[in-house]
Amino acid sequence: MTAKPYLSGHYTPVPDEITSTSLEVTGTVPPELSGRYLRNGHNPKPGITPSHWFKGSGMLHGVRLTDGRAEWYRNRWVRTPALDGAPLVRHDGSMDLTASVAGTHIIEHGGHLLALQEANLPWEVTPELDTVGPYDFHGRLTSAMTAHPKEDPLTGDLHFFSYSPFPPYLTYYVATPGGHIIREQVVPGAAPTLMHDFAITGTKAVFLDAPVVFDMAETSGIPYRWHDDQPARIGVMDRLGDAGRPPHITWIPIDPRAVLHVTNAYDTPDGKVVLEGPAYDRASWETSWKWWIGAPGHPLAPVTGATATRWVLDPVTGTAAEDGLDDLTTDFPTINEAYTGLPSTISYSVAFPGAGLEEFAITKLDTAAGKRLVHRPGPHRHAGEAVFVPAADAVAEDDGYLLTIVSDLKADASQLLVLDARDLTSVAEIHLPRRVPNGIHGSWIPDGTRP
Repeated sequence: MTAKPYLSGHYTPVPDEITSTSLEVTGTVPPELSGRYLRNGHNPKPGITPSHWFKGSGMLHGVRLTDGRAEWYRNRWVRTPALDGAPLVRHDGSMDLTASVAGTHIIEHGGHLLALQEANLPWEVTPELDTVGPYDFHGRLTSAMTAHPKEDPLTGDLHFFSYSPFPPYLTYYVATPGGHIIREQVVPGAAPTLMHDFAITGTKAVFLDAPVVFDMAETSGIPYRWHDDQPARIGVMDRLGDAGRPPHITWIPIDPRAVLHVTNAYDTPDGKVVLEGPAYDRASWETSWKWWIGAPGHPLAPVTGATATRWVLDPVTGTAAEDGLDDLTTDFPTINEAYTGLPSTISYSVAFPGAGLEEFAITKLDTAAGKRLVHRPGPHRHAGEAVFVPAADAVAEDDGYLLTIVSDLKADASQLLVLDARDLTSVAEIHLPRRVPNGIHGSWIPDGTRP
């Protein structure tokens, strides 16, 4: 077995696709959980060793819940040209935006299930996870799409962006609930930085311009490196107004930080913007990168040193105030998505060993109460991103459930955990027919949602 950390341990790929029905359940699956939990992750074919964690081919894992039962589990590769080795950059130098590994995220929008990878077009799959083909928003999208779009909970519009190492570096898009692009604007002042995620508020789009910059000298296959001469900035741009009008954006300098995943952002009554997310300094970014490329001396876990951070951004003065929210090493934050772009106080994250924590865990951070809860799956067990599902009679922000797949190395098994989002206690364990590699991002697709 290769020594690459993203192809071993909890991340060891599975060699095939299977389907299993009538899954065993410990505890009680709440009957209101009627739908599909779908999760994406990197799973290269047997014999393939990608040069970077992010370059492994995408594989979807799904569990169907209905009437208190776990009806099925299935896993499928997203069958894109990249699965068979087609490159993003063709021999003539042109880009093949369909050559996606499609391994970062899966969402539903406009009646389409979309597997996402930020350097490419989305790839559509069926509810049974079979591949349909590339999706371009009715012919309007001719560039790559971020793997972290944001759906406005008030309008249903999908906000997303495309970034590139070549001008224009950053383009902002808005699509209707039916999947029709109604806004496409180049964002002025952006740099050729690695921009994995962004945020929206009720009035703003918020972009992260980190010191991780396009650099062809980087040989890992993901050509970006930390550069101290690239200032860290956060761009706050008006998201409303006429599509043909040049957008107003304020680039606000911050201390040198990189942010892979945003927790949330929202407007304040006095015109400021609050942004939260796990932040890396240079040392923690470069140490984590060693794991992502399998470099000698890499750490034991893929995330090192990232901690929950809050910025209060003032677009009028162009200044930012930064505060640390927690000292645990965390990433893959999630929230109740009904609060996307709105004031929120509760988030959930994957906690990685370090800063006094000896094993992987799921955390709940309540910034209003100043409290943190930790769910420890146990030794040799690694829980992935926890997806929030609101309860049927939800009133409070945390009324609901968390769904997360656990990789258990000692038992060579996996479960889909259902946790109470209020106190992180276990509600049910759905026993999966194989150990599922730890992955990246997923979604809950409730019944009644198209498709």
